This record gives sequence, C-alpha cells and structure tokens, in this order.
Amino acid sequence: MNEKFYLTTAIDYVNGAPHIGHAYEKILSDVIIRHKRQLTDKAFMLTGTDEHGIKIQKTAAARGIEPKQLCDENFSKFEKAWQELEISYDKIIRTTDEQHKKVVKQIFKKLLENGDIYKHSYTGLYCSGCESFLSPKDLTSDGLCPDHLKKPEEITEENYFFRLSKYKDKLIEYIKTHPGFIMPSFRVNEILNQLENIEDISVSRTKTAVKWAIDVPDDDEQSIYVWIDALSNYITAIGYDTENPSEQFKELWPADVQVIGKDIIKFHSIYWTAILMSLGLPLPKTILAHGWITIDESKMSKSLGNVIAPHDVLESFKLEHPDAFRYYMASAAPIGRDGNYSDEDFKEKVNADLANNIGNLLNRTLNMLVKYFDGEIKAESITDKNSKIAQYAQNAKNQIIESFNNYEIAEAAGIIVSFADFVNKYVTETAPWTLAKEGKMQECSEVLYNVLEAMRHIGIMLYPFCPNISKDILIQLNEDLDFKYDKLEWGIIKEGKITDKEKIKPVFLRLDSEFAIDKKKGK
Repeated sequence: MNEKFYLTTAIDYVNGAPHIGHAYEKILSDVIIRHKRQLTDKAFMLTGTDEHGIKIQKTAAARGIEPKQLCDENFSKFEKAWQELEISYDKIIRTTDEQHKKVVKQIFKKLLENGDIYKHSYTGLYCSGCESFLSPKDLTSDGLCPDHLKKPEEITEENYFFRLSKYKDKLIEYIKTHPGFIMPSFRVNEILNQLENIEDISVSRTKTAVKWAIDVPDDDEQSIYVWIDALSNYITAIGYDTENPSEQFKELWPADVQVIGKDIIKFHSIYWTAILMSLGLPLPKTILAHGWITIDESKMSKSLGNVIAPHDVLESFKLEHPDAFRYYMASAAPIGRDGNYSDEDFKEKVNADLANNIGNLLNRTLNMLVKYFDGEIKAESITDKNSKIAQYAQNAKNQIIESFNNYEIAEAAGIIVSFADFVNKYVTETAPWTLAKEGKMQECSEVLYNVLEAMRHIGIMLYPFCPNISKDILIQLNEDLDFKYDKLEWGIIKEGKITDKEKIKPVFLRLDSEFAIDKKKGK
C-alpha cells in the first residue's frame, strides 16, 4: 500500500491557551497519521489556528493591543504545546496567513458568481460565545445557548447569506448513500435531523460588528464570516486556487479524514460539505467527530478552575517525553464518546500498561538473555512463523490495521496491550528460568527468542502512540529504527550478540518508582 492519506484537524481558536481538550484531538490525529506513515510514504497531516472574529477583537481591545499581537502570542503557545507532545503535523496554517486570506476571497467570489451567495437583511439571535446565529429551536427551555448557557442577543443586520437550503436534499442523499462519511455512525441521525429544518446561513458580518476579519471582496462594509474563512483552511493550506489549484492540492484532496470535536460536527458535515458542493469539489471521505475530555468526571470550565494545560501534566509527573500522556489520552475512550482525565487514573493506567506489562517484560527477558547466553541469540533458537506466538503477532497486526481503518484508536491500543499480556503469560507458562536450571538450554533460548521477537513487533505497533518508548525498545534489541509495517514479519532478529548488562535499561519507569521519584527531585 502506497496510497495518499490526508488528515486534517480542527483549527484551534486562539483566544486563549491550549488545554488538554485541544491536546486530545491533536494526539488522536497524530496517532492516526503516524500509523498511516507506517503503511505509506504519502501521508499528510494539517493542523492550524483560527485567528479572526469578535472574541479576539474584544480580548485584544481589553488588553490594549492589536488583534494580530494577541494571535501571535497565543499561536506560539499552541505551537509549543504541539512540539512538547511531538505532534508530527506536516503543515500548520494560520487564518491570518496572506495566502489563505487571498484564496478565501476567491472562494467567496466564486460562491457569489455561482448564485449561492446573496445579500439579505436579517434579524436573529446571536450568541457571542458560539459566534453564530441560533434559531429558537436551538435554545434551552430557558432561551439560553445550550453550550454557553447565556441568552443570545437579538441582532438586525444586512449580511451576505449562503444558500444552504439549496443543498439540503443533495446532502441528505449523500449521507444516506455513503456509510462512513460521518463517524461514528451514531451521529448520522443527529445530522439528518438537523438537515430537515436547515436554513440559509449568514456568511458575513457588518464591519461595525466585526472588524477583525477578511474583507468581503468589493464591499468595504462587510467582513467574511467564519464559515467560509475558517472552514476553507483545509483546502487553502494545500494550494487550492479557484483558477489554478496546485499539484499538491490535486494529489491530496479530498481529505481522507477530518478529525473534529462533536460540538462542531454540524458545521463540517452540513455547512462545509455544502460549500464544497457549490465549489464543485469532492467531499472528504470521513468526518470523524470525537468526544470531550472531562476532568475528574467534570466538564472543563474556567469558573470551576479545572482547565488543565498539557504542559502541566508533563511537568507534574516530570516526564522526559510525552509518550505516557499520549498513550493515556489516545486510549481514553472509544472514538466519539467522552473520556476522562484524572491524575490517579493516569498513573495507574500507564504504570500497568507501559511499565509493568511492556517495559518489565522486555527488561527481564533481556536480563535472562545476558544471564544464560551472554546476550547472544543462537542460530538454532530462531523459530519459524508457524509458531503459536508468531501467529498471534500476525493476527494482532491485522486487527490493529482494521481498527485504525475504522478509527478505533483506543481499541488498537488495547490490542497491543493484549498481545503483551499474551506474551507475559507465555513466559510464565514456559518458565525459561526453570528450563535453564534443568539444563534445557535449547528450549530456553527458543522461548527467549520468541519473547524478544514479539517485543520487536510490540515496539513497532506501539510507535504511533509512544514513539520514544518504541525507539528505546528497538535500540535495546539492537534493531534498526524502522517502524514500517513491512517489518512486522516473524524472524527479523538474527543470530549474534544483541546486548550486554550495561546496555539494559528500563524503557519506561513506573511513575511511583524509586528512580522516577529521584528524577522528580532532580537526582
């Protein structure tokens, strides 16, 4: 397989700093793209920041600075957070980029020329938190925005509108005839229900209301609104142009998956897809809506004081690299469901899965190899691919690929842990220490080979979640740092000396171990 794979994340609004809700989406996306890179050389990940709108305008004004200065400050915080979490995006776009602004104007003009944008005086209920007009049926029984629990303001404006209703039937038919377009599947009926009463949407605001935005072409009194500005980043970032799209755009579009939060699925599966239809562009293959991350079972809220930055977790546990946090977040919940973060659960899960199950298995096996065979793999100990453990490895590989194809990320992590469980049980049942004591060295060496070859497989499988731990596993096995799936064949480890006592080190320390505590104290 060497097909292209294009993944986009939602772009983050830079009115504040990143928290672990932002991190959850980026980690999920990074795990997916790293897995795809194990299968193809043509995988591309886009992320970015949404940098226009009234909230940024107001926050900057309150601080007495220009909106662009606020955007620059907060963009750098997001960029730093993704570096700390080793998010391996290929491009990060800002909606204040000049090329993006230029093409957004082109898109607006093309939609206008197509007859899908018209000017209209409108009175509506506007929620400043959503930066969106809401209909009465969207509100709670108390007349509040369900997301921000505030009463929207009644506003009358003359704006440009996009003929969303024109695409209602076409959208319904497309969703019904393309299973997998909206994932998880339990979101499909929600979107179909929303489409039943869909209305045209405002795609501009007056300059008196929103100044910090891209100007509407040939209209000095109007600003282009978020639906065309922010959503278009997925194509402007890879070279879309209404007249002369780039070769990169032709190669990558349509996106294979667009990873977003469940709160913005309507905008992506209805607004964005209708805009693409108007532009005559193919639709993304999958819109993947993940759930939210709660903190100690409570929704994150500034008023509750439970908003956690990803850096805080890394710093609190004095983690040298982000692997443990990445693993925990990516396996926090089945895709589309809400997950939860707590310090205690984090510690327990990563200790159990990464330290006790995987790390300890490798460490004690290498020590036995040194003790009984001076760290050397004997030619006669290399087993064939028909062994029970080799067959388990092959099945695990196929199950992981299938899980990723269905965007079941937490399930893929579970398959890796189950494989390590199986190997641990195999060690217990075969008892290589007893075989050595009884002088059955041939059988002992075969057992150790099977375990180490299984650990090599686990190192490659774990790579999307824990790239540093995976590298350490392969280094401990004296293997090349090649994480492609074509290396998941049995018998890659060859005869010869692979380690000695001085080279054996834990690939992941328990968070409450003596060594980890010393590391926290700087010893």
